[in-house]
Amino acid sequence: MSEFPSLPHLVVIPVFPGINALDVTGPAEVLALADRLLPAGRAGYDVRLRAERIGLVETFSGVPLYVGETLRESPVRPDTVLVPGRVDLGPHGPVPRVDDAVVAWLREAGPQAGRVASVCAGAHVTAAAGLLDGHRATTHWATADRLASDHPAVEVDPDPVFVRSGRMWTSAGLTASMDLTLALVAEDHGDDLALDIARIMVMYLQRPGGQSQFSVPLAHRPGGRADLRSLRRWIADHLDADLSVPVLADRLAMSERHFARIFRVETGTTPGAYVEELRLEAARRLLERTDQPVPGIARACGFGSAETVHRVFRDHLGTTPAEYRRRFRVTGH
Repeated sequence: MSEFPSLPHLVVIPVFPGINALDVTGPAEVLALADRLLPAGRAGYDVRLRAERIGLVETFSGVPLYVGETLRESPVRPDTVLVPGRVDLGPHGPVPRVDDAVVAWLREAGPQAGRVASVCAGAHVTAAAGLLDGHRATTHWATADRLASDHPAVEVDPDPVFVRSGRMWTSAGLTASMDLTLALVAEDHGDDLALDIARIMVMYLQRPGGQSQFSVPLAHRPGGRADLRSLRRWIADHLDADLSVPVLADRLAMSERHFARIFRVETGTTPGAYVEELRLEAARRLLERTDQPVPGIARACGFGSAETVHRVFRDHLGTTPAEYRRRFRVTGH
């Protein structure tokens, strides 16, 4: 925790066209609340948006942000640089947007900053500036593989909601920006202030579980074969059926070996892993939205037994079905 700084903590957020507005406004709201809750005499945060040029910057949602400073403003050393991101949906899956102007600025300003934090796909921008080399980092689960492929010097962990590695911080997608910012506030001013902010914002101070609990199995690449796309839709509608490789291969009149090979090429995963992910997703929805007991959920989702459900939740989410239901229940009781 920092000791009573005499000057406001300068936070610079470099923005570029098309960014996710929540990557900017979420952290800004957390820091604004910190300012209002800090006791008199304690310096708060001075948040500055900077872009290549002054004016309105379009965001992904279409809600513009006004930026009153350029990236070439006074070279005062930022205490924190917070890098937002943007993901485009390409024909072969999500593609992170890397803005050249921000990358160039980060190469100069990043090494001088007290700390650098990136939100969501902002990790790709920070990595392109060379700042994440040799560090452990995370990003949105949908682009983690690409971050690891594009930047092999970065140790990518796709599951945590946020990661700290020295003075480098990274977070998962969108709303995780606020989890990350709460952690930054806790480092600067202590856990009590961060907890007060979390209560006001109706957030966890530390969200349980990792971002694997939010990823959707259907995000596997769509593939080009119509017969496999049709089969995948059929699987999703018949999770309580026998979905073994022999049965699925027979539906497409293929040998088991040929089917397994084609399925992996088209989706990037095995038939067994794909089916288990879909069943897990269905079980999660039932735990969140119904009172159905775990044995019944096991039968409805094709797991067969409550013991299997417990194993899958432990292996994939690091928690139990009961704990997951307690944390993520969305029905009113």
